[in-house]
Amino acid sequence: MFIGLIAACLVLAADQLSKFWVRYDLLGDRGFLMVNDYFNVITAWNTGVSFSMFDDFGMWGIIGLSLLAVAIVLYLLYWMAHEKDKLICVALGCIIGGALGNVIDRVRLGAVFDFLDVHVGAHHWPAFNVADSFICIGAAVIVLHGLIVRVKTDKQ
Repeated sequence: MFIGLIAACLVLAADQLSKFWVRYDLLGDRGFLMVNDYFNVITAWNTGVSFSMFDDFGMWGIIGLSLLAVAIVLYLLYWMAHEKDKLICVALGCIIGGALGNVIDRVRLGAVFDFLDVHVGAHHWPAFNVADSFICIGAAVIVLHGLIVRVKTDKQ
């Protein structure tokens, strides 16, 4: 479990530090920085969850989404405490750290600060941040690990 908690702390720190750096140093008063033909750094505020779903519930949305995220984090901590596989503990830590990073934004700022903008021409992927990236990485590791372990046990 210890390695998962370390991962969660590192992800949380990376998320909060990157958001601070981008908002106050990299972008400053600008809301947009073109990096190349397929990537920008932008200022985007997400009051909902993934892809801004449920973003029109105001303060109740902030409270509800924050409580839901904390409940999920508590469940993931329970899972981590009982997990023997270190890779899964690290993956759970990535999800926990990312979720807490976004909860901090939601409670402190009223919305999650997203700044990574990937696009092809006029077609943009919804803006995201470091926390979102680690949540996705952690979830992908858990799914792939489950598939690989299952394939190994099925062959035996």
